[in-house]
Amino acid sequence: MKIVFATNNQHKLEEIRAILGSKFEVLSLADIGCHEDIPETGQTLEENALMKAQYIYDKYHVDCFADDTGLEVDALGGAPGVYSARYAAMESADGTAASHDSEANMVRLLRELGNSDHRKARFRTVIALVEKQNVCPCGCTSIKQIHRFEGIVEGEITHEKSGEEGFGYDPIFKPTDYDKTFAELGADIKNQISHRARATQKLAEYLKTL
Repeated sequence: MKIVFATNNQHKLEEIRAILGSKFEVLSLADIGCHEDIPETGQTLEENALMKAQYIYDKYHVDCFADDTGLEVDALGGAPGVYSARYAAMESADGTAASHDSEANMVRLLRELGNSDHRKARFRTVIALVEKQNVCPCGCTSIKQIHRFEGIVEGEITHEKSGEEGFGYDPIFKPTDYDKTFAELGADIKNQISHRARATQKLAEYLKTL
């Protein structure tokens, strides 16, 4: 089964493809010839995920899913949340920190937490799937259906970076019941327990019913 994942992030593609397995051929935006920037102006993860999936569905007429992920830190009132990818860029008036600069994002987060012992946090992923569903057997009429899947993993922010694998905030996030960060645990373990894995498993369970 072919389905489009509205991303060109190679790390995300590798994770999703590993989780979904060989039963699904996951195409990237580049695979369908989409090279434009897709708007992500929502105020929530749910809004951003749906915005991306609907954009691709409406323009390319293919079933598509998109995700948005946020790191929510209790001591920071749930920040960076929906702004996780551009957390450092938001405070960089001179533009020295770019969006999706993982190193700069981690530096800001660790600085804001300081020596606080209140470091509880969670990763949350929301996947929005937009698909065409035939209303009659011959397929002459159809409707657009929207489905949402959520995955959460609880944990805490470490005091310093540790580990070389993974991406984003992985070197400073230690999941509950583990003594290593996502960046230390490696892809095999992370792909079993991560927020994206949990949301993707729900997506896969639905897709297998089609």
